[in-house]
Amino acid sequence: MATVQILPQPCSVLVVDDEPSLRKVLRTSLSACGFTVDEARSGEEALGLAQNQIFDLILLDVNMPGIGGVEACRRIRDMSPRSGIVMVTVRDQEDDKVHALEAGADDYVTKPFRLRELIARLRAVLRRTRAADSQEPPVLQAGNLSMDLHRRILWRGGKQVHLSPKEFELLAYMMQNQGAPLTHVKLLRSVWGPEYGNELEYLRSYVRMLRKKIEDDPAKPDYILTEPWVGYRFRNPSDSEAPLPVPAATVAE
Repeated sequence: MATVQILPQPCSVLVVDDEPSLRKVLRTSLSACGFTVDEARSGEEALGLAQNQIFDLILLDVNMPGIGGVEACRRIRDMSPRSGIVMVTVRDQEDDKVHALEAGADDYVTKPFRLRELIARLRAVLRRTRAADSQEPPVLQAGNLSMDLHRRILWRGGKQVHLSPKEFELLAYMMQNQGAPLTHVKLLRSVWGPEYGNELEYLRSYVRMLRKKIEDDPAKPDYILTEPWVGYRFRNPSDSEAPLPVPAATVAE
């Protein structure tokens, strides 16, 4: 049986779920991995705790009575902009994932999930939130890709790759948010502007062009992964906890 590594530094996490048995399992498992765990039985209780304490991470169930997980996420995000929020969704509720991300969630896991997957998601979000507090490096690294943000140059395996200005901006945004699920709307509005959001085929065409330039096999991407019915996720192949690639041709974009 594979073991999960203990966190190298303390990390507080608030587990929000209306099922006592699941909260107990999560508290035991997360505590064993080095997390300091608090619990909330509802979105309302979570809001009360978040008003008085800043948590590094918040694990929040979408389907709860009362105000619900998505609305709780939106309110917690307003109160705690630097906390990492991971939503727990049901596998066949794809709209929940999009709504959760639009409400400010950093990532999501789907039920049923394995402890290793959950810990990987939590750690990835923790790395991103802590990295956001430090200065953005002028050169981004991922696998055999190197991107110089100041000189606007991309290298792949030491060879320069020509990108159009918009291709560069799209890839730069993805690499700056590597590991995070990015919805179609978020990508369009962040890269093209706030008036965009419905030009899905426009985004897909740019992703196809980028895959041809940076992937060994564009049909089986290692970097730009499709998040079915949600958007995309930039994966760093050098990250041992990064999600496994899914062939682009086998899932809906």
